[in-house]
Amino acid sequence: MAEENRDNQEDIIKMFNDIAKTYDLANRILSMGIDKTWRKKACNMAYDFYGKTHLTKIVDVACGTGDLMIDWENVANDNAIEIDDIVGVDPSVGMMEVGKTKIPHRTFVEAGAESMPIDSESADIISISYGIRNVVQRKEGLREFARVLKKDGLCVILEFTKNDKNDFPAKLTKFYMNNLMPHIGGLVSKNKDAYTYLPKSIEAFITTKQMCEELKEVGLEPIFVQGYSMDMSTTFIARKI
Repeated sequence: MAEENRDNQEDIIKMFNDIAKTYDLANRILSMGIDKTWRKKACNMAYDFYGKTHLTKIVDVACGTGDLMIDWENVANDNAIEIDDIVGVDPSVGMMEVGKTKIPHRTFVEAGAESMPIDSESADIISISYGIRNVVQRKEGLREFARVLKKDGLCVILEFTKNDKNDFPAKLTKFYMNNLMPHIGGLVSKNKDAYTYLPKSIEAFITTKQMCEELKEVGLEPIFVQGYSMDMSTTFIARKI
């Protein structure tokens, strides 16, 4: 089983390496730019919940091309919050190479979510934006988040959680993801398989309720959970207790 998990994770990493150069453009088109709103809103809420004007470290896991790292920095600047270090962690070198061109003054580390070379209890905030679904050893990853966080630090997760409803908005969302997204994403990236994987990975993922339960199991208490855009995207903010 461990060997199978490793192979699955390596396949996912290779997929992201393959689409790294077109990833940002495809995201903007597929989300119609609303993903930027979701991320900035999460940053603002996290800073409000944390209530401090000086943070020593933010760790962004599955940082990809650095979009959330940039948002953490820009929103902090808008709110007169000082951050000593923002660290991006990702196993995809291809994605991080793009990120380094966008936010070159910050730190990037090649590592998986379940095993990060980050000191225990060193981060004020740890985040993962649309990446926890791609962590094969998810529970190990969440335990690692709890290890890295300071006491009372915040874990911020944005993700496409599985929608087990069967109402019209849920059906509309599923139609878009299953029928339109693979074609649009494939056209932009020239890799249809990657954008066929996306809706399948969402359908195979856990629900919002299950995510909250898994967070609690590792000592991260959800303090804010909200779905956006017909529950297409869910934001979780949990505090280390």
